[in-house]
Amino acid sequence: MKKFLLFVIGLVFLSTSAMAQSSAYGISFGYGEADPNIDIYRIGLKKDFWTKWFETDLGYASGYFELSYNHWEYGNQDINGVALSPVFVYYFGKESNLIKPYIEGGIGVTYIDEYLIADRNLSTHFQFEDRIGVGVRIGFFDVAARYMHYSNASIKGPNNGIDIWLLSTSIQF
Repeated sequence: MKKFLLFVIGLVFLSTSAMAQSSAYGISFGYGEADPNIDIYRIGLKKDFWTKWFETDLGYASGYFELSYNHWEYGNQDINGVALSPVFVYYFGKESNLIKPYIEGGIGVTYIDEYLIADRNLSTHFQFEDRIGVGVRIGFFDVAARYMHYSNASIKGPNNGIDIWLLSTSIQF
Protein backbone atom coordinates (compact mmCIF):
# COMPACT_ATOMS: atom_id res chain seq x y z
CA MET A 1 0.00 0.00 0.00
CA LYS A 2 2.82 2.43 0.83
CA LYS A 3 4.44 1.81 -2.58
CA PHE A 4 1.13 2.52 -4.29
CA LEU A 5 0.68 5.79 -2.36
CA LEU A 6 4.23 6.86 -3.22
CA PHE A 7 3.55 6.03 -6.88
CA VAL A 8 0.36 8.14 -6.90
CA ILE A 9 2.11 11.05 -5.15
CA GLY A 10 4.94 10.83 -7.69
CA LEU A 11 2.47 10.95 -10.59
CA VAL A 12 0.73 13.95 -9.10
CA PHE A 13 3.91 15.97 -8.70
CA LEU A 14 5.14 15.05 -12.18
CA SER A 15 2.08 16.70 -13.68
CA THR A 16 2.44 20.32 -14.76
CA SER A 17 0.11 23.24 -14.42
CA ALA A 18 -0.37 23.14 -18.19
CA MET A 19 -1.79 19.64 -17.85
CA ALA A 20 -4.16 20.90 -15.17
CA GLN A 21 -5.26 23.80 -17.37
CA SER A 22 -6.02 21.59 -20.34
CA SER A 23 -7.96 19.00 -18.32
CA ALA A 24 -11.46 18.87 -19.65
CA TYR A 25 -12.58 15.30 -18.89
CA GLY A 26 -12.14 12.95 -16.00
CA ILE A 27 -13.12 9.65 -14.49
CA SER A 28 -14.12 9.45 -10.83
CA PHE A 29 -14.29 6.61 -8.33
CA GLY A 30 -15.98 6.78 -4.96
CA TYR A 31 -16.86 4.77 -1.89
CA GLY A 32 -19.18 5.80 0.88
CA GLU A 33 -21.65 4.70 3.52
CA ALA A 34 -25.20 5.47 4.55
CA ASP A 35 -27.11 4.42 7.67
CA PRO A 36 -27.68 1.62 8.49
CA ASN A 37 -24.44 0.14 7.04
CA ILE A 38 -25.33 0.64 3.37
CA ASP A 39 -22.21 0.47 1.20
CA ILE A 40 -22.07 2.93 -1.69
CA TYR A 41 -19.91 2.44 -4.80
CA ARG A 42 -19.73 5.08 -7.51
CA ILE A 43 -17.97 5.54 -10.85
CA GLY A 44 -18.44 8.61 -12.99
CA LEU A 45 -17.43 10.50 -16.09
CA LYS A 46 -16.74 14.21 -15.61
CA LYS A 47 -16.56 17.13 -18.03
CA ASP A 48 -15.26 20.47 -16.78
CA PHE A 49 -17.09 23.69 -17.61
CA TRP A 50 -15.10 25.85 -20.01
CA THR A 51 -16.13 29.03 -18.22
CA LYS A 52 -14.91 30.81 -15.11
CA TRP A 53 -16.84 33.34 -13.03
CA PHE A 54 -15.91 35.80 -10.29
CA GLU A 55 -12.17 35.46 -10.88
CA THR A 56 -10.15 37.29 -8.19
CA ASP A 57 -6.81 36.88 -6.44
CA LEU A 58 -8.59 34.53 -4.00
CA GLY A 59 -9.85 32.13 -6.69
CA TYR A 60 -12.60 31.57 -9.21
CA ALA A 61 -15.88 29.73 -9.74
CA SER A 62 -16.38 27.06 -12.38
CA GLY A 63 -17.70 23.51 -12.32
CA TYR A 64 -18.28 20.25 -14.10
CA PHE A 65 -20.97 17.83 -15.22
CA GLU A 66 -20.83 14.30 -13.85
CA LEU A 67 -22.60 11.26 -15.28
CA SER A 68 -22.32 8.45 -12.75
CA TYR A 69 -23.26 4.85 -12.09
CA ASN A 70 -24.09 4.19 -8.43
CA HIS A 71 -24.40 0.86 -6.63
CA TRP A 72 -25.81 0.65 -3.10
CA GLU A 73 -25.56 -2.60 -1.09
CA TYR A 74 -27.16 -3.72 2.15
CA GLY A 75 -26.96 -7.45 2.83
CA ASN A 76 -28.70 -9.13 -0.10
CA GLN A 77 -30.49 -5.92 -1.14
CA ASP A 78 -29.04 -3.56 -3.69
CA ILE A 79 -29.93 -0.53 -5.78
CA ASN A 80 -28.35 0.52 -9.06
CA GLY A 81 -28.70 4.04 -10.32
CA VAL A 82 -27.58 6.47 -12.98
CA ALA A 83 -27.19 10.16 -12.12
CA LEU A 84 -26.47 13.34 -14.04
CA SER A 85 -25.40 16.37 -12.02
CA PRO A 86 -24.09 19.82 -12.77
CA VAL A 87 -21.67 20.70 -9.96
CA PHE A 88 -20.54 24.23 -9.20
CA VAL A 89 -17.04 24.61 -7.77
CA TYR A 90 -15.11 27.45 -6.18
CA TYR A 91 -11.36 26.87 -6.65
CA PHE A 92 -9.00 28.71 -4.32
CA GLY A 93 -5.97 30.09 -6.14
CA LYS A 94 -5.16 30.81 -9.77
CA GLU A 95 -6.14 28.47 -12.59
CA SER A 96 -2.45 27.89 -13.31
CA ASN A 97 -1.71 26.69 -9.75
CA LEU A 98 -0.71 23.04 -9.48
CA ILE A 99 -2.55 22.66 -6.14
CA LYS A 100 -6.11 24.01 -5.95
CA PRO A 101 -8.32 23.40 -2.91
CA TYR A 102 -12.04 23.79 -3.57
CA ILE A 103 -15.59 23.67 -2.28
CA GLU A 104 -18.48 22.37 -4.37
CA GLY A 105 -22.23 21.97 -4.51
CA GLY A 106 -24.81 20.73 -6.97
CA ILE A 107 -28.23 19.27 -7.59
CA GLY A 108 -28.82 16.62 -10.22
CA VAL A 109 -31.25 13.89 -11.20
CA THR A 110 -31.02 10.14 -10.67
CA TYR A 111 -32.85 7.06 -11.88
CA ILE A 112 -32.70 4.07 -9.50
CA ASP A 113 -33.86 0.55 -10.39
CA GLU A 114 -35.28 -0.23 -6.91
CA TYR A 115 -36.49 2.11 -4.21
CA LEU A 116 -36.44 -0.11 -1.10
CA ILE A 117 -33.19 -0.73 0.79
CA ALA A 118 -32.59 -1.45 4.48
CA ASP A 119 -35.22 0.60 6.35
CA ARG A 120 -35.54 3.17 3.56
CA ASN A 121 -38.51 3.61 1.23
CA LEU A 122 -37.56 6.12 -1.45
CA SER A 123 -40.99 5.57 -3.18
CA THR A 124 -39.99 6.49 -6.74
CA HIS A 125 -37.39 5.52 -9.31
CA PHE A 126 -36.75 9.23 -9.93
CA GLN A 127 -34.60 10.95 -7.28
CA PHE A 128 -32.79 14.24 -6.87
CA GLU A 129 -29.09 14.05 -6.04
CA ASP A 130 -27.92 16.91 -3.80
CA ARG A 131 -24.26 17.31 -2.89
CA ILE A 132 -21.81 19.51 -1.05
CA GLY A 133 -18.13 18.77 -0.68
CA VAL A 134 -14.55 19.84 -0.20
CA GLY A 135 -11.52 18.67 -2.09
CA VAL A 136 -8.21 19.44 -3.67
CA ARG A 137 -7.06 19.17 -7.26
CA ILE A 138 -3.35 18.51 -7.64
CA GLY A 139 -2.39 18.62 -11.30
CA PHE A 140 -4.51 15.96 -12.99
CA PHE A 141 -5.44 14.19 -9.72
CA ASP A 142 -8.40 15.09 -7.51
CA VAL A 143 -9.53 13.89 -4.08
CA ALA A 144 -12.76 14.95 -2.34
CA ALA A 145 -15.07 14.29 0.60
CA ARG A 146 -18.77 14.76 -0.06
CA TYR A 147 -22.11 14.67 1.66
CA MET A 148 -24.82 13.51 -0.74
CA HIS A 149 -28.57 13.29 -0.24
CA TYR A 150 -31.04 11.43 -2.44
CA SER A 151 -34.74 12.24 -2.24
CA ASN A 152 -37.78 12.50 -4.49
CA ALA A 153 -38.67 15.94 -3.05
CA SER A 154 -41.97 14.54 -1.75
CA ILE A 155 -43.28 13.77 -5.25
CA LYS A 156 -44.66 10.61 -3.66
CA GLY A 157 -44.67 9.42 -0.06
CA PRO A 158 -43.15 8.07 1.95
CA ASN A 159 -40.02 10.03 1.10
CA ASN A 160 -37.42 8.61 3.50
CA GLY A 161 -34.45 9.85 1.46
CA ILE A 162 -30.92 8.64 2.03
CA ASP A 163 -27.84 10.49 3.30
CA ILE A 164 -24.40 9.39 2.10
CA TRP A 165 -20.85 10.30 3.12
CA LEU A 166 -18.57 9.66 0.16
CA LEU A 167 -14.83 9.77 -0.43
CA SER A 168 -13.85 10.01 -4.06
CA THR A 169 -10.91 10.47 -6.33
CA SER A 170 -10.71 11.39 -9.96
CA ILE A 171 -8.14 11.62 -12.68
CA GLN A 172 -8.40 14.39 -15.25
CA PHE A 173 -7.27 13.83 -18.83
